[in-house]
Amino acid sequence: MGQEMRRKVRKAVFPAAGLGTRFLPATKAQPKEMLPLVDKPIIQYVIEEAVAAGLTNIIIVTGRGKNAIEDHFDTSYELENMLERRGNTDLLEQVRAISNMITVSYVRQGETLGLGHAVLMARDLVGDEPFAVMLGDDIIDSAVPCMKQMVDVFERKGDPVIAVYKVPRDEIDAYGVIDGIADPEDDRLYRIRDLVEKPAADEAPSDLAIIGRYILTPDIFEALERTPRDRGGEIQLTNGIRALKELRPLYGYRFEGVRHDAGNKLGFLKATVEFALKREDLGGPFRAYLKSLKL
Repeated sequence: MGQEMRRKVRKAVFPAAGLGTRFLPATKAQPKEMLPLVDKPIIQYVIEEAVAAGLTNIIIVTGRGKNAIEDHFDTSYELENMLERRGNTDLLEQVRAISNMITVSYVRQGETLGLGHAVLMARDLVGDEPFAVMLGDDIIDSAVPCMKQMVDVFERKGDPVIAVYKVPRDEIDAYGVIDGIADPEDDRLYRIRDLVEKPAADEAPSDLAIIGRYILTPDIFEALERTPRDRGGEIQLTNGIRALKELRPLYGYRFEGVRHDAGNKLGFLKATVEFALKREDLGGPFRAYLKSLKL
C-alpha cells in the first residue's frame, strides 16, 4: 500500500496550454477549453467533476492567449451588478457559483512541450501530496463523477490510478494503452504491468485505452524530470508514469460512464447533442427538432 494512502486528494491540475489546432479557426482568438458545450465551456464541466469529487484546489496550466479561462473563473463585478439590477437571480446564481466553488491558481507553460511537461510545471503548486490530472478533451457523463470513482479507488489502494476505457481495436493506435491484470476483488480495476504509447492494433496489449483522468503521487515529478523527450521534443506523461512501475504498484480503473472525446469535431458535436437532450429546458423541443429532420 502506498505511503500517500492516508493523504486526501485535494488538488487537481488542468493542462490548458495547447493550441487547439483541430478547432481552427474558432480557436484562433479563444482557447479550445472555452468552446461551449450547449451553454457551458468544456473546462467548466471538468472542473465541476473535480468539485463533485471533493477537489476544490484547482491548478490550471495555461499559455499565451488563455486569458479567457482566467476571466471565466474570476469574479465579474460588472456582469453581477447588471444581473442584480435586472433582477435576473437565476443567471446571477449561475455566474457566482463558478467563482465561489473553487480556489484557482495559474501557472504558465512557456512552450507546449507535452502533457508530462505541463504536469511538471505544476510541481511547486502541488507540493508533496497526491493530486489529480484532468484533461478537458475528455468529457465523461456518469451517475457518479468519474473522478469521485477514482478517488474512492485511491483511498483504498494509496497508489496512482489511471482512468481506462474500452476502445475498438481499429482506434487503439491513437491512445496510450495498458497491459494489466484484473484485480480479484474488483473487475473494473487492473494492476498495471506496462503502458504502451499508441501501439499498432495487432501489437496492443489490450483494448483498455488511457483517458484524461489520473490520480498521481508526488514521485511522478522526479520521474518526469528523468523522462527523455520523444521524437517530437515532448515529455510524455505516459512515459513518466511507466518509469514508476518498477518502484510502486500502478492501477488502471475502468470507470462507469460514457466518455465523449471533445478534442475532435465529431466527438464535440456528439457531446453537444447528448448534453442538450439531457437538459430539462431544451431536451423536449430539441428531440422533436431532430426527429423532424429528413436524415
